[in-house]
Amino acid sequence: MGKSIYVGNLPFTSSENDVRDMFTAYGEVQSVNLIMDRETGRPRGFGFVEMSESDASKAIQELNGKDMGGRALRVNFAEEKPQRSNRY
Repeated sequence: MGKSIYVGNLPFTSSENDVRDMFTAYGEVQSVNLIMDRETGRPRGFGFVEMSESDASKAIQELNGKDMGGRALRVNFAEEKPQRSNRY
């Protein structure tokens, strides 16, 4: 299983293929998931890429702060989502 990488500040015109192509230069990309707004169906400007840990480290080092479509990317290891409690 690979490590999940958070990719933020993506141009809203970015496609999963654009992101996959950018990360493929640093190793095998297992998956790409761009987050869409539930109501509008438009991209929200961030997503997640899954790669092996060593490839992920290389990609983060090289791509964090890199310009894509006039925006400086924020790239780092994704943090686990905290578990929600079902208390009311």
